[in-house]
Amino acid sequence: MIEYVIMIFLAISVTFNMLGSIALHRFPDVYTRLHGATKCTTFGTIFATFAVILHAIVRLKETGNPKYLQMALHSAVALLALLLTNPVGAHAIAKASHMSGYLPKRAVVDAYLEKRREKRNE
Repeated sequence: MIEYVIMIFLAISVTFNMLGSIALHRFPDVYTRLHGATKCTTFGTIFATFAVILHAIVRLKETGNPKYLQMALHSAVALLALLLTNPVGAHAIAKASHMSGYLPKRAVVDAYLEKRREKRNE
């Protein structure tokens, strides 16, 4: 039964990562590509990590070997690091892109551009 749950987690992970790859290829500018790729790969990695943690817990109960506890803890720490760094990295890339002059296509509101114009007028 638990193997099916692990397989479902892995299938969800593969699906999200595949959607992120498609978003990277199909979306029109750097901001939408960054958005699609970051969200999908984050969710994909979350479910892959859940699968690893669940597998490690099951193997720990079966064998009693502490290396599976270590594997689960390392996976949890990696997941936490991913959740903290992935949005920050995406934001930094988007801001650097905007400051380099790559403006979003079809944007209704561009707060960075308005701020830059206000600074020039001051």
